[in-house]
Amino acid sequence: MTQEKNKLIAASTIPVVLLILMWFIRFVESAFGIDLAFLGVHPLHANGLPGIILAPFIHASYKHIAANTIPFLVLGVALFYFYRQLALKVLAFIWIMTGIFVWFGGRDAWHIGASGIIYGMASFLFFSGLIRKNNGLAALALVVVFLYGSLIWGAIPGFFPKEHISWESHLGGLFSGLVMAFYYRKSGPQRKKYSWELEEEQEEEDDDRDAYWKESDSTWKNNYTDD
Repeated sequence: MTQEKNKLIAASTIPVVLLILMWFIRFVESAFGIDLAFLGVHPLHANGLPGIILAPFIHASYKHIAANTIPFLVLGVALFYFYRQLALKVLAFIWIMTGIFVWFGGRDAWHIGASGIIYGMASFLFFSGLIRKNNGLAALALVVVFLYGSLIWGAIPGFFPKEHISWESHLGGLFSGLVMAFYYRKSGPQRKKYSWELEEEQEEEDDDRDAYWKESDSTWKNNYTDD
């Protein structure tokens, strides 16, 4: 129990720290009456390049950041709990690639908020669970679909025609998560193999070894001549 508790605390550390930074920035904006939207991603403009890193920390309102908090925390903890050896690299890739995707392909506006990262983590957890064929991770994938399956609509252009929502960030996050799930499909937690599967693999190795020696013996006989 203690080990699982420590594992959960460790998995929560980075997501919680990032959320604290996001909320702190929101409080500063509100307290001093400033708008840091200029730190977001401004597609195809040099002044929007810092937003590739900074945009997820900036939110337009308390409603905006509140809507992102629970999904970011839940998916972030899940990512670091089940994929602790890969989580930081996966999160960093999703963070940066989502920003780059928006900078190259987004509308001419300031794109801010952590929703693209949320889409990326949900995408990675879902597709990684399917690719690995791991019962536990597949169950996690189903939970992600159950809780956040409606997120997919936010990545469709024009689905929110009257709202200032960056579907480009959502789509970039989905794509980045999928890329990471495929790239790391052979790293991290893997499906446990049953004894009969291991026996079959051993038999295949033995057959390959026998075939090699038979081929080598045949080659030696064909190439050998008496003087």
